[in-house]
Amino acid sequence: MDIRQLKYFLAIAEEGQITSAARKLQMAQPPLSQQLRLLEEELGVKLVERGPRSVQLTDAGVILRGRAQQILELADSTTREINDFVNGLQGTLSIGTVSSSAATLLQDRLLEFHKMYAGVKFEIHEGNTYTIIDLLNKGIIEVGIVRTPFNSTSLECVYAAAEPMIAVMTAEYDWSSGETSIDIGELKSRPLIIYRRFEQLIRETCLEHGFNPDVFCMNDDARTTLLWANAGLGIGIIPRSALGLASNSNLVSKEIRSDTLNTRVAAVWMKDKYLSSLASKFIESFQT
Repeated sequence: MDIRQLKYFLAIAEEGQITSAARKLQMAQPPLSQQLRLLEEELGVKLVERGPRSVQLTDAGVILRGRAQQILELADSTTREINDFVNGLQGTLSIGTVSSSAATLLQDRLLEFHKMYAGVKFEIHEGNTYTIIDLLNKGIIEVGIVRTPFNSTSLECVYAAAEPMIAVMTAEYDWSSGETSIDIGELKSRPLIIYRRFEQLIRETCLEHGFNPDVFCMNDDARTTLLWANAGLGIGIIPRSALGLASNSNLVSKEIRSDTLNTRVAAVWMKDKYLSSLASKFIESFQT
């Protein structure tokens, strides 16, 4: 049993047909069937039940499929690790980030990392937290930059310091001119513009203080919250570091005094998966 045979077997398992698996592998069907027979003979067990139009994995085939995926992933990781060792810190680092983390990532992380490792290029994928974690699962990115709260069950995480949420508004909504902070209770009955990602956190915090928030606009991007608030449509609630993500020339900002209404940026990556030297060094820089 070798790596090539395992790749052939996985193609058959994924396609459910030897003919379509052969097309996927860009080889003729008879040699692929022969390799499957040789693998079954070597293991002494039938791996697939052959039908007129498709094949079905036996119980032994299901076990081998799981093991084959692990073996091939380990082989691929080993190749990448050796290449990293030979080539040093060069190449492209794939990172995923949510919009509300972009400013922190650029100002506090990437600039310093670029100064230290000038030969490294970047590929940035943007989306919400769920999209970033899905990209990690699929192996499209190595490191995700997300904000709490999120489900960290399958993830390794490094957290930055906690930061408060702020209320942003035009002068006409500013009921406490000159004040730089407000109590959460002062948001009662005011039209709020919030990023969907923080809906549960904001609602729970407001309810703890005895009121249900008046959500005027719910959206999917911290930049939209800023733009709507800047247009005078309501009071936006965003993480403090997100203030510079979009136009805010008309806005005043006030820190919301609350022990629970805060958030943290985190660098996340998949548990038990190989990390390139580039990704490892980036995570190290995130911790400083």
